[in-house]
Amino acid sequence: MKIVVENKKIDDVKADIKIVFVLNKDFNHKWVEDKKTLEFLGFKAKSEECCFLTEKKIVYVGIDSLQSEEIRLASSKAINIIKNTNAKSVKIGTYANECPGVSIKVMSEAFILGSYSFQEYKTKKDPLKLETITICLDDYSKPNASLETAKKAVKVGTIIANSTNYAKDLVNTIPHDMTSVELAKVAQKLDKIDNVTCKIYDENFLKEQKMGAFLAVNRASHIPPRLIHLIYKPKNAKKKFVYVGKGLTYDSGGLSLKPSASMVSMKSDMGGGAAVLGILKGAAQIGLPYEIHAIIGATENSIGPEAYKPDDVLVAKNGKTIEIGNTDAEGRLVLADCLCYASELKPDYLIDIATLTGACVVAFGEYTTAVMGHSCNLKNSLMSSAVESGELTGTLPFNRYLKEQLKSPIADLSNIGKNGWGGTITAGMFLDNFVEDNYKDKWLHLDIAGPAFVDKNWGYNQCGASGAGVRMNLYWMIDQSKKEDN
Repeated sequence: MKIVVENKKIDDVKADIKIVFVLNKDFNHKWVEDKKTLEFLGFKAKSEECCFLTEKKIVYVGIDSLQSEEIRLASSKAINIIKNTNAKSVKIGTYANECPGVSIKVMSEAFILGSYSFQEYKTKKDPLKLETITICLDDYSKPNASLETAKKAVKVGTIIANSTNYAKDLVNTIPHDMTSVELAKVAQKLDKIDNVTCKIYDENFLKEQKMGAFLAVNRASHIPPRLIHLIYKPKNAKKKFVYVGKGLTYDSGGLSLKPSASMVSMKSDMGGGAAVLGILKGAAQIGLPYEIHAIIGATENSIGPEAYKPDDVLVAKNGKTIEIGNTDAEGRLVLADCLCYASELKPDYLIDIATLTGACVVAFGEYTTAVMGHSCNLKNSLMSSAVESGELTGTLPFNRYLKEQLKSPIADLSNIGKNGWGGTITAGMFLDNFVEDNYKDKWLHLDIAGPAFVDKNWGYNQCGASGAGVRMNLYWMIDQSKKEDN
């Protein structure tokens, strides 16, 4: 599907179907041709309400405002109706007098996100028939709302959405096919992008680096681990962003075996790893002026005679010892060693992304990412950009009293809290032990356990993987770049 921009009035563009937003129930807008029909049909123009007049080939969508998320929801609602038809072309205006370029970028995102479908394992595919969406600059009146500005907005929106869908594809792929070795092969393909290089390290490197926690999690798997390290390095990079992603390609729980129902969807435990690949891919294709690293600890958490056990004591890369209270708290062990490795890169910003705790879903529900860290300014900066990206976030505070739960009588710390309360916070505080002191105020921990994989459609997200974390971080870096330019 191709999204194009035309500097024409909407009625001068030929297309199979026209999309019209009814903003703030304004039935008198020049593009609303069917006021009486809509009223007869009981169309109230509520947010996300749709009415498809098939004979006129117009899809009307209610929209409360021109804020980014409202535009995404309205655009994706329309596209979900149209993709079930045989239409090959669609046209829409921009409603952009007040915010040139913004609605175009967001529309482009929504059309691509809303039309996503994962059909890899279907014997009968249902390909998207829609070929072209034309965005018409009918209502552009400001001098800076040029055709080139609009085309750039489409390009950026398209890259952001495609990077998100890229992460979705990785997570939706079955664990038999998306192993640690296969994920490394996928990552290597990204080095075809300008200024991107990829390094893949095996178990021998992990042993050299004394990554005892990471190696222990892999111990029962017949598939070897991989430390994946991608680097995007443009000329004259302003700052260095280092992303660390949890890459558990499948999580059985280890010897602390999950119940069978809880194992379903555990292919999603690599959601953080998929996200950091999507972030780097998008940033490189947009051409952001930052050096960006994507580091993934990739392995399975399996069972077998070599499995690590509750009561074991592991030694992490930084020499800290960890008593194992539960082998199903494995992601933080892999991240511990990867954060030590990442700290050595001397980042300006250090962000880890992980489907880390079921407690996060209890705290925030399925749709919200938990943001944790020591710097309130840093948390607020990311969360502000997340609002514009459409991703939902909430913050949880580190708590000195909960820190007591991680004490161990025989090691430096335990991998789980003693009583289980505040599990999302104690998991974040566990990771804090593996971030060097110089970088603690530059570090954010994002727990995407809720939104990374949901078993029903929501908004412009289909059931399954959502690519959680990709859009908010790309928006954040774009916002940072704009502030620096000003």
